[in-house]
Amino acid sequence: MNTPSNPERIIIFDTTLRDGEQSPGATLNVDEKLTIARQLARLGVDVIEAGFPFASPGDFEAVSKIAQQVGTEDGPTICGLARATKQDIETAAKALKAAAKPRIHTFIATSDIHLQYKLKKTRKEVLEIAPEMVAYAKSFVNDVEFSPEDAGRSDPEFLYEVLERAIAAGATTINIPDTVGYTTPQEFGAIIRGIKENVPNIDQAIISVHGHNDLGLAVANFLEAVKNGARQLECTINGIGERAGNAALEELVMALHVRRQYFNPFLGRPVESEAPLTQIDTRQIYKTSRLVSNLTGMLVQPNKAIVGANAFAHESGIHQDGVLKHKLTYEIMDAQSIGLTDNQIVLGKHSGRNAFRTRLKELGFDLSDQELNRAFLRFKEMADKKKEITDWDLEAIVNDETQQAPELFKLEHVQVSCGDHARPTATVILRTPDGQELMDAAIGTGPVDAIYKAINRVVNVPNQLIEYSVQSVTAGIDAIGEVTIRLKYDERIYSGHAANTDIIVASAHAYVNALNRLYGNLQGVKSLHPQHGEVQAVS
Repeated sequence: MNTPSNPERIIIFDTTLRDGEQSPGATLNVDEKLTIARQLARLGVDVIEAGFPFASPGDFEAVSKIAQQVGTEDGPTICGLARATKQDIETAAKALKAAAKPRIHTFIATSDIHLQYKLKKTRKEVLEIAPEMVAYAKSFVNDVEFSPEDAGRSDPEFLYEVLERAIAAGATTINIPDTVGYTTPQEFGAIIRGIKENVPNIDQAIISVHGHNDLGLAVANFLEAVKNGARQLECTINGIGERAGNAALEELVMALHVRRQYFNPFLGRPVESEAPLTQIDTRQIYKTSRLVSNLTGMLVQPNKAIVGANAFAHESGIHQDGVLKHKLTYEIMDAQSIGLTDNQIVLGKHSGRNAFRTRLKELGFDLSDQELNRAFLRFKEMADKKKEITDWDLEAIVNDETQQAPELFKLEHVQVSCGDHARPTATVILRTPDGQELMDAAIGTGPVDAIYKAINRVVNVPNQLIEYSVQSVTAGIDAIGEVTIRLKYDERIYSGHAANTDIIVASAHAYVNALNRLYGNLQGVKSLHPQHGEVQAVS
């Protein structure tokens, strides 16, 4: 990892599991967080902010498991967020106990508007609290990060003083958050430059940045911060996060990768150096993006930079002609560099389990025997329906089989009848948690609406469907369709996901998946969802 005396590489601090999970409807359970954490480690992030341990028992459990299973000697630093209070810091330390490289990230607001209306504290009180709590965190771990919340709107002179005291108390990373996404690139660069020039002991800490995308400027702000001395970037996969989200990891990493000759001099490197500016394995970017999208239920917009469906598509005839003659005419990066390939696998309906497992390992999946069995059965079913199975199809199958909620209600059968002169009707058979097999039918405005009404009659769990979306995994009439839905109940949102060559079947399974999460939470089934308290994390 970088040290303050050797800041020639950009540290990637991923906060998908903390700030990203604060996106409305993106709540993840413990197992899902662990799945994402493992993939983030494969991606090569330096630091994983695994959660806010004091916020809820679920967050504490997730951070603890990630610390134990992902925070190994050769793995990333595992970080836990804590307000500048002893209880928060003690809880974070306990959750991080098993990590080989633990970090406590503590914060307190420094802008006058936050001091007056939120904290109801004076500047003098904050000047005392910040170093005291940094020192307290330092008594548990060597690696302490400090954030002055809403730094972008804080008085510079006061900010410098707070940072100086935090570093003197033992902070090894100083994080500068644009909490409300207010600053512009030039302003944000000036803030970082001012800190470098006016905080006497700044050479003893890494300068980090955290920013929200309210004005669509988060990535631009971060790149300007790099030019002015920032060496850690706090970001999320697909840019998810509160409100308009955070700076997107994939955009930052690929900007630094594609334009490394531009950024080299700002990191003290020769202009012509081809050495990577981060330790990210860019070939894992697309897979990580898909995983986070599937588990959170937050779809990636088609025109999203780097990972959107249209990012490497060319509709214009002029563009198509140019790309066919030479890719560099209209493409500044290779799709394969982010792990996006059109490879067709040679597995088919006669392929054996060992060949299937080997191919999955090549794709980066390490499944348990039980998960492999389920995925293999789905693969066999798919091979009977599709002539060609792509790596994307395999990923969809594995994700669908390994990322489901505990199966409380099980969909045994679904059948629909519809047409332009028929009333859409659906019949469903579900197995209840106590083993009963129940059947019902319903009429709807369409086949999916009819299915959902029939399922609701059987399950009898109140809910409101607030989102239903379908996307194709690959092209062609036999493509796998992925369905993502969101249900709302009692101000909480539950997502469901399923994939199938039949989108009607996928729609039914996605709905039951979401209902199982909702029902499990109502019944108090452990690990379905963390039980959130009233603590709100901010950044």
